[in-house]
Amino acid sequence: MEDLSFVPDLPSGPLDVYRNRSSFDWKRLKLALEGDIELLKLKYRIWQTLERDPLFAHSPVTLSVEEQKRMTQLQLRRINQLNFHPKDLATSSYSKRTRTVMTINEAIQSLNPSVSVKMAIGMYLFSNALLSLGTERHLKFYEATFVDRQLLASFALTEIAHGSDARLMRTTATYDPHHKQFVLHTPDFEAAKCWVGNLGRTCTHTLLFAQLITPDGTNHGLHAFVVPIRDAATLETYPGLIVGDMGEKIGVNGIDNGFIMFNQYRIPRENLLNRTADVTEDGTYESSFSDPSRILGAALENLSAGRIGIMQESCHSLASAVAIAIRYAATRTQFGERDKEIPLIEYSLHQWRLFGYVSAAVVFRLFVENFTRVYLGIVEKSNSGMKVDNLSETVSEIHAMVSSCKPLLTWSVLLAAQHCREACGGHGFLKCANLGDIRSNHEPTVTYEGDNNVLSQQAGNWLLRQYSASTVDSPLGTALFLNRTRDILGQTFSCTTTDEVKTKQFITSTYEWLLCYLIKETHNKYEAELARGLSKFEARAKSQVYKWKTLGKVYAEHIVIMFALESLEKKEKGLQPVLNKLFSLYCLWSLDCHLVELYQGGYARGEACARLVREAVMELCDDLKGEVVSVVDALAPTDFVLHSVLGKSDGNLYQNLQKALFSHPGAFERAPWWQQVVPTPASKL
Repeated sequence: MEDLSFVPDLPSGPLDVYRNRSSFDWKRLKLALEGDIELLKLKYRIWQTLERDPLFAHSPVTLSVEEQKRMTQLQLRRINQLNFHPKDLATSSYSKRTRTVMTINEAIQSLNPSVSVKMAIGMYLFSNALLSLGTERHLKFYEATFVDRQLLASFALTEIAHGSDARLMRTTATYDPHHKQFVLHTPDFEAAKCWVGNLGRTCTHTLLFAQLITPDGTNHGLHAFVVPIRDAATLETYPGLIVGDMGEKIGVNGIDNGFIMFNQYRIPRENLLNRTADVTEDGTYESSFSDPSRILGAALENLSAGRIGIMQESCHSLASAVAIAIRYAATRTQFGERDKEIPLIEYSLHQWRLFGYVSAAVVFRLFVENFTRVYLGIVEKSNSGMKVDNLSETVSEIHAMVSSCKPLLTWSVLLAAQHCREACGGHGFLKCANLGDIRSNHEPTVTYEGDNNVLSQQAGNWLLRQYSASTVDSPLGTALFLNRTRDILGQTFSCTTTDEVKTKQFITSTYEWLLCYLIKETHNKYEAELARGLSKFEARAKSQVYKWKTLGKVYAEHIVIMFALESLEKKEKGLQPVLNKLFSLYCLWSLDCHLVELYQGGYARGEACARLVREAVMELCDDLKGEVVSVVDALAPTDFVLHSVLGKSDGNLYQNLQKALFSHPGAFERAPWWQQVVPTPASKL
């Protein structure tokens, strides 16, 4: 058994009533959810180091937008100075290096999402793009960013008038063979690059995606370029650029999102990232598609790495939200019989409101930990030149998986944050509860790195291609059930007890039926629209609601269940009982949302299916009542990082509230503007 003494013990207090009922060691569960003891140690080292640093002290009031940006940049600089990267990181394997970087970013995201976004964009996303899309001539940019931390970058793709539809973006990079330069130009404001993180105030370079045009006038499509933006010594913008800040947002205001327009702005020819294509000095366009495995490996990483990072950070946001709400529910007493108030957590309605999200936090974590390992292993093999079987099909499947799972996780966390806020009543509306900030800072994830609705459509496209193909190409196994479509659709609900409904066999087989039914229905709807004379584009648009969109969500849940189950079965035996309950609760809680489809498609008849699924959900909630506080203890970061007056691990709810309210600046002072509001002359009553 690993030594977990580096994880601080929790203080004794009112929460002991429930902690003492737990059947497992919460520290063991925390390690199981992390998956790697060294990475867990790294997280605690980061949290404990930053807690001692005055620069990271929490402000009792909301800072101005400009002050948030300043503090975020200062905190980023301090983190770079502290250098949490292990000494052997540069020589480590790709998988270990990437998982370490992701862990550092996760730890910081829990404390200040703005800092983690600046790091993710300005260092990791940029440097990964250089390695996967660039060549040796771009190593100087990589070393300045990732190794020396002297360059802060941004990522410029979205334009004012075009976001998800990258094909129609209009920023151009026209090659000038006389000067051996690319000339960047923005034709009008609609083509201005926007929402570029780090661009508004701080970045020195950006990774720009522009339409590459050769001297013969041929447009070769979007290509990536490294573009200098500011003088690193003065942060003055270079001539030929119009750079501005996007202004105040509803969250993560520490990030200086910006917009940029180019006016015949010149950069060296060598600044084109040329792994897959290049332009010679005389202006000839050359494609390097002679090495398809390396190109596909690059595409694999750049399409999915950022979205996997968002899923990981979503897990932390969800963990924090449910930890606050559950600890509050275990210490907040209301109503009861004969003037004896009972904790909110004892009420079935409160359990139903929250426990599904607790189970989601655990299952999502198991899924992301397992899927990340698989993904990084494939990328590592591809980047090292090793042969990856069915790489083209693997790239397509991973893109479909990420395109469905990123929406599922980010939307789920957004809903969870709102439900957790409501479950804490009026106190949850306090700034110091931290639930509002968790929600606001998480909200942009549903649109950046791909709008969720658009992404889920891409997953549906892949599934329908597999359904129509003579052979299912699913190297990761997420669509192999389609080989048994006829048999699966012949199945019907046959359970007679809630124990049967809770089994893994029932859950997985029901999801396979649901997917086969939704794929068939979506396919039939699409074909029917085509038969009416609609174009493929119009037919797809007419098939989205209740078909394509629902299919994407169910496919994502199927993937999460598949990977989480594989991970769960490898965990230590002492944790299996609680993990199995949490797994079953998540699955049945999710299936409850699809009862209409189960009945509509003929899988279920009569009242038994709906009744047993819902009864099983409530039984599992009751079974987990004595475990759930320790579950959120395993999920939660330290009190300093959680930063919630309602969710402190000591459980002293009212003492903590009193301290927060009494110490708030100006709480007991007369309003400084009192003279502006009293009657003149003051009335004497």
